[in-house]
Amino acid sequence: MRIVARRLALPAAALAAALALTACQSDDAPAASPKAPDASASASQGAPEASATEAVPPAEAAPTPTKANAPKPAAGTARPTTAAKPTTPAGSSTSTRAVTCTAANTRIVASRVSRPVNHLLLTVTNVGGRPCNALGAPIVGFDDPQAPIAVVEDSRPQAVVTLAPGESGYASVILTGEPGPDTHGRTVRKIRVGLTPESDTTVAAPSGTFADAGAAVSYWQRSLEDALTY
Repeated sequence: MRIVARRLALPAAALAAALALTACQSDDAPAASPKAPDASASASQGAPEASATEAVPPAEAAPTPTKANAPKPAAGTARPTTAAKPTTPAGSSTSTRAVTCTAANTRIVASRVSRPVNHLLLTVTNVGGRPCNALGAPIVGFDDPQAPIAVVEDSRPQAVVTLAPGESGYASVILTGEPGPDTHGRTVRKIRVGLTPESDTTVAAPSGTFADAGAAVSYWQRSLEDALTY
């Protein structure tokens, strides 16, 4: 009976000793060091994020289209065409082509001049909307129907007198002599002026106009001075 008791007591004593040794070891062991943080996690959590300005490069300005970089039409595509502007041949415009001066597009006035003596001045003015040509010499007659007076051939101009709207041309009427007992003439009250054989007008003669059989008229001139030289 004693032998059995010892065998049971020994294991119990050994177990108690083992527990005591374990407790001592746990008290004397140094505290475990904290686990080192994961390097990849630290890198992802600690690194600052890149700003939008650094991450995205600035957009480049779109190039302005020029003839050099303009897109070429695809093969077989018709190119747009620009309609040509109509042109008017020089001198063919109805607004600039000259017509003949007539009683319908002119105004005529007879006036007395101081020099030369025994002269009247005929002034024709274009009152139309287009240029007109004063052709040749005016066809002049006094009062009652009769043959027109003579024309001074030396007064023929080098070119036809063309009058723009508002412009005037001139012709002189030579009355010749003064009234007297030996002068075969008469006092003139009206003057008929023909710009063409088919177109004439009648104007009032200046008071005291006296003309004889030698009266004559010059060709139409561009200037008053040229007209009064005859």
